[in-house]
Amino acid sequence: MTPIIWSIAGTDSGGGAGLAADQRAADALDVHCCTVVAGITAQSTTEVTHIEATPPHVLQAQLDTLLADMPPRVIKTGLLGSAENVRVLTRFIDRQRERAPLALVVDPVLAASTGAALANAELRAAYRDLLLPRATVITPNQGEAVALLGGHSPIDIPAQSAALRALGCEAVVITGGDAAAISRHASLSLDWLDTPQAQGWLSLPREDTPHNHGTGCTFASALAAAMALGWVVADAAVLAKMVATFALRHARAVGRGVGPVIARAGFALDPSLLPQLSLADTQPDRWASGPRGRDPGVYAIVDSAERVDAVLAATPAVQTVQLRMKRPETLNDAEWTSALQEAIVRSQRAADAAGVMLVVNDHWQVALEAGARAIHLGQADLLALTANDLSQLQAERESGLQIGISSHSLWELCRAAALQPDLIACGPVWPTTTKDMPWLPQGLHNLAWWAHMSPAPVVGIGGILAPDQLQAVAAAGAAGGCVVRGLGETPAHTLPAWQAAWSRGVAERNRVAPAMPRPTLDSALETGLRPMPS
Repeated sequence: MTPIIWSIAGTDSGGGAGLAADQRAADALDVHCCTVVAGITAQSTTEVTHIEATPPHVLQAQLDTLLADMPPRVIKTGLLGSAENVRVLTRFIDRQRERAPLALVVDPVLAASTGAALANAELRAAYRDLLLPRATVITPNQGEAVALLGGHSPIDIPAQSAALRALGCEAVVITGGDAAAISRHASLSLDWLDTPQAQGWLSLPREDTPHNHGTGCTFASALAAAMALGWVVADAAVLAKMVATFALRHARAVGRGVGPVIARAGFALDPSLLPQLSLADTQPDRWASGPRGRDPGVYAIVDSAERVDAVLAATPAVQTVQLRMKRPETLNDAEWTSALQEAIVRSQRAADAAGVMLVVNDHWQVALEAGARAIHLGQADLLALTANDLSQLQAERESGLQIGISSHSLWELCRAAALQPDLIACGPVWPTTTKDMPWLPQGLHNLAWWAHMSPAPVVGIGGILAPDQLQAVAAAGAAGGCVVRGLGETPAHTLPAWQAAWSRGVAERNRVAPAMPRPTLDSALETGLRPMPS
């Protein structure tokens, strides 16, 4: 069944923003949008001449009638017209949440893009006191964030977001529509993402168009539609930014003023629309891009220097081997560091002699001290990096260090992309027992999408236990596939079959990337949004 969202917002007689934009955004994601009219505006591309709030009893009638037939997975709000309408809505949400989880996306529409005020002091207070404490996520631009915080707004945007979350909303995305206020870099479109899953600056190159009417509505409605499809907020925000940017690319002039953005399908197949997510609070000062790294092919993962030697003894030889050692409980810090350094030095020497790339997983500082020339970092490792660590790694990269980064979700893919890695891992492709993780299997569907969209070569990892699975990974377009347990006791005996499977898969590559990826976290656990039966 097609997911259903409700947009409770205002009409735009010019067809640009409000419910018109919301409908286009939902259509772009193939989600059904029920349009609940909370206010009527008389506006064109140049002015707003009249605003009329829907009478509360009429708003209530729309809600009750729809509920009997088309209950929503997510409600998105825009212009609400009056404080009494806010009270009608909050009572409705409270009643519904007693029956089933319901996500709420609040776009606090306080002014039109023409500058006309759309909310008085009483309505702003109702947003702040009634809607924000119930919101799953709010999507103000920076001017709206300041208005919601009143006279107590911090200057720093991450601090503004923290102050808004303190008012009760679970997540905040402060959008960069008012570029002069939010960004020091005119070439970048920046949104501050503050969610339970991730924080950071979500960036794309700014679209050069004077026609941006309805961008905020489009972003919020696309976010709501993505959540209705099962995405957690951080991933939904990534998709929303892609939708809004694609809509800006298709904006058009329809009158004498600012024309509307036009959301449409196809946004998720354009690699140039994949945002980047910063690690730090500091705004990025450029769009990160670099040369594409090498394809690793069969990517053998072992846990000791002895196993590195065993892999290197195979014919034909693999091109990439990863040393992934776990600390034994019997070793103290000094003993473990010494053992790790010895293993890395020995493995690097053997890999160099064989002309094979050795990658050291985790323990990056020890790896660099031992002379490693390639490392792989998980997302937890990234989040633990200090500013000095990042500077050190950047200096090492300029000297030739290669870096791979793990990813399991859209926001992790965007975070990896911002660091210009030489490789991005996508996993788990299939269920794996090598480590506990909350992620749903990516499957070949997501792996093919990752391979199409990623700015770096993608390696599939997780649950690859048989050569035919590795063949499918190669056929999906991945640049490499990880083999761990499948190496067996004697890799020299097993690797020829894995290499042959990889070659067959590469020869089969002719798949078209899927139009959309699939969620990799259970949104019911993350946001309280109960998946509806299909």
